[in-house]
Amino acid sequence: MNQPVPKSDWRRELRSRWQSLSDEERSVGAVLICRRLKEQACWQQARTVLLFAPLPDEVNLWPLLEDALAEGKNVALPRHDPAQKHYVASPVINLQRDLSTGAFGIREPASHCQKIDLSTVDLALVPGVGFDLNGNRLGRGKGFYDRLLADLGGIKCGVALDEQITEILPTEGHDVQMDLVLTGTRIVWRK
Repeated sequence: MNQPVPKSDWRRELRSRWQSLSDEERSVGAVLICRRLKEQACWQQARTVLLFAPLPDEVNLWPLLEDALAEGKNVALPRHDPAQKHYVASPVINLQRDLSTGAFGIREPASHCQKIDLSTVDLALVPGVGFDLNGNRLGRGKGFYDRLLADLGGIKCGVALDEQITEILPTEGHDVQMDLVLTGTRIVWRK
């Protein structure tokens, strides 16, 4: 009987795929994802959107933050709550005033930005090391995003380059599935 491939092996494999891409390929992929997302009803109809500040090994959707604000959407980003040791979502209205560098070196809402109720989020754009065709997400292994997404009321959209998609990933009980996964070339709705 074949043993399932551990998450750590998948992380290594999917990170290797990411690293094999040139900066230009990553940049073009991000532009295509932004364009494709803006064509989707889930983006167009969303009043409140949870975005993320990309790390160097994540798809750069930062231009969408400015677009969402310009379109009059309510925009939130994850913010680490050191007292609770997990992430909350907080609104961002003014990029100069409302952003700071968080505990892990990630741009996040400043401490003066209040926490929002996750049930009010219509659409969450979610990074990952990889995703599978069933909407399963492979994160960094700390469970921060799974805890954040557990209370989310809206659509959970994984965003990735095609190279970050695989047929099936191992899952655990606490893993939160995406409703859809969007790349520059396709949209995969959860079965």
